[in-house]
Amino acid sequence: MRVYYDQDADVNLIKSKKVAIIGYGSQGHAHALNLRDSGVREIAVALRPDSVSTHKVKAENITLLSPADAARWADVVMVLVPDELQADLYQQDLKPHLGNGAVLAFAHGLNIHFNLIEPRKDFDVLMIAPKGPGHTVRAEYLKGGGVPCLVAVAQNVSGNAMELAVSYAAAIGGTRAGVIETTFREECETDLFGEQTVLCGGVTSLIRAGFETLVEAGYAPEMAYFECVHEMKLIVDLIYEGGLANMLYSISNTAEYGTYVSGPCAVPQEKTKKLMRQILENIQSGRFVHDWLTECRVGQPSFKAYRRHWANHPLEAVGTRLRHMMPWITANRLVERNTN
Repeated sequence: MRVYYDQDADVNLIKSKKVAIIGYGSQGHAHALNLRDSGVREIAVALRPDSVSTHKVKAENITLLSPADAARWADVVMVLVPDELQADLYQQDLKPHLGNGAVLAFAHGLNIHFNLIEPRKDFDVLMIAPKGPGHTVRAEYLKGGGVPCLVAVAQNVSGNAMELAVSYAAAIGGTRAGVIETTFREECETDLFGEQTVLCGGVTSLIRAGFETLVEAGYAPEMAYFECVHEMKLIVDLIYEGGLANMLYSISNTAEYGTYVSGPCAVPQEKTKKLMRQILENIQSGRFVHDWLTECRVGQPSFKAYRRHWANHPLEAVGTRLRHMMPWITANRLVERNTN
């Protein structure tokens, strides 16, 4: 496994390019602003005419183009619209207008790995994938740090696609933390698995189950929120700092003992791993992606219903009320929907 740091990157490679960022969501705003602040002088953001992000781009004085115009103009096109929109975007707006020798880049391997996009053979195709949400990518950059990135190359027509990928990663702050060379397949499959089983799906389901168990047993929702939601950050920060051992060292002996005897009961290891293996197989086979794109083609009815159901969970109302008691949380928020 090869890891790149600041000293391994030539940030001037990306500084010499015209870079178009397609999309201005969580990742899009972070890439555009970090590239600009790293000295990339020719940057444009491409959006649909009806995009709700138009005013955010204009507020930053960044050139705004249509996707087709961005493809004609740019040397490097970074695609940062949602996965389910990328294939149509490529066919309609990028493929007909990208010049020979251009660079097509992604922050996630899904559309290339599962052949939803089959890129023309006359340009480089690469990936720069920060291992964190875009709001964290921006926040860490502003603090002088960075979020680790994965880089990969699917087509290397120019002969220096990896060098350019590392240069781009450096300009968004990645080489401050470390940039790991991988493949589109490895990034895509491990990313989907981690999101679904642990980081997003697993953790949120465990939080909800704990909250509901305490409330159903007659405990105050506020107590349940603090124990199952609020303190999660304190624990994760300890793990982030020094691994599981660091967290276990920092908590009380009582909490540590409970970890060993009760944790495996709440999350039975062999049963959980069996289910996780099935989830991984669904990802590897393409079944998950097929089901997700089918959901998108019919207007995302289940997805939107899930979103409404989760947003209306009692945990959210309790959390909103309690967070008003702690104004320092919102004062230092990573997500500000009006600007990023």
